[in-house]
Amino acid sequence: MRIGVPKEIKEQEYRVGMTPASVRELTSRGHQVVVEQDAGQGIGFTNEMYQLVGAEVINNAEEIYATADMIVKVKEPQAAECKRLKEGQVLFTFLHLAPDPKLADCLLASNCIAIACETVTDEQGGLPLLTPMSEVAGRLSVQAGAHYLEKAQGGRGILLGGVPGVDPANVVILGGGSVGTQALRVAIGMGAKVTVLDQSLKRLRELDAVFDGRLTTVFASTGNIEEYVVAADLVIGAVLIPGAPTPKLVTREHLRRMHPGSVVVDVSIDQGGCFETSHPTTHSKPIFVEESIIHYCVSNMPGGVPRTSTIALNNATLPFILALAERGYRTACLENKHLLNGVNVCGGKITHPTVATALHKPYVEPSFAFRAVH
Repeated sequence: MRIGVPKEIKEQEYRVGMTPASVRELTSRGHQVVVEQDAGQGIGFTNEMYQLVGAEVINNAEEIYATADMIVKVKEPQAAECKRLKEGQVLFTFLHLAPDPKLADCLLASNCIAIACETVTDEQGGLPLLTPMSEVAGRLSVQAGAHYLEKAQGGRGILLGGVPGVDPANVVILGGGSVGTQALRVAIGMGAKVTVLDQSLKRLRELDAVFDGRLTTVFASTGNIEEYVVAADLVIGAVLIPGAPTPKLVTREHLRRMHPGSVVVDVSIDQGGCFETSHPTTHSKPIFVEESIIHYCVSNMPGGVPRTSTIALNNATLPFILALAERGYRTACLENKHLLNGVNVCGGKITHPTVATALHKPYVEPSFAFRAVH
């Protein structure tokens, strides 16, 4: 198979779909890998490093899209990239289609096979390709929140961990999954007072046991969310419903009752965000203020530490990339139900039920959609 690795063109995005180590695994098995020039330059993966492991490096993104059987990326294709996708071509990347009908329509029009990293599953019911990025984003969320609580950044002027004789910041985390767990790990480590809200009592018990009672666990009812959010200095939105838009758990009215200069970090923004007032921001312009509350809503948070994120992501994606290359997408997906769950678009059809519901489009079972692709 011929695999293409284009340079990411989203603003402030330095991650790359495949590291030289991952490329080596493919070329050693006889596959061709074409990497766009300087695709990994921003994180220390030089063109020469890719060439040494057998990749062809070219300065022509259009040629990569025109000749590759599979495109491996990190972020969702931008408008210019969507136009380059072709019928029968496999696209393997993060997509987050539920809040982005325009992107979905572009992928449908291309007749490609779009596999979304965020809906690939595992035997434990987890999301193995999303998890490493969630871990990075969860840890970054506390760093960002602590920074913007500083007075010079417009915040309340509160040190997250306090000092002897002074209370620490009150950090509230909505969701106890991968993002929430990593966020509370860092927040506790920095000495903050931490409360996590989740609707799973099982998960709350697990977190209480793991962190030996060093946090407060609260069931995520509407009333409890309101009570704890209003009193918080920093709120981290770590809510995920795989493939679906994130529910708006925090309203504008909640924000009006918070202390001015408090901070919210919406890690859920890729799926629409869990704060009513959220909209996506970038690393170059990461914040905005609504109702006197600082909002940090960067839609590619792991892109802030792109070398760490790229390596972590490749550790998880490589086995799936190898399976697709070795067996072809039809066989690989039909043999592995978890990879099949990643197929969001195929041959002009939406092939993930939750995504179809979110986009108000008909759902087609992926194995049926495969038959219509040439």
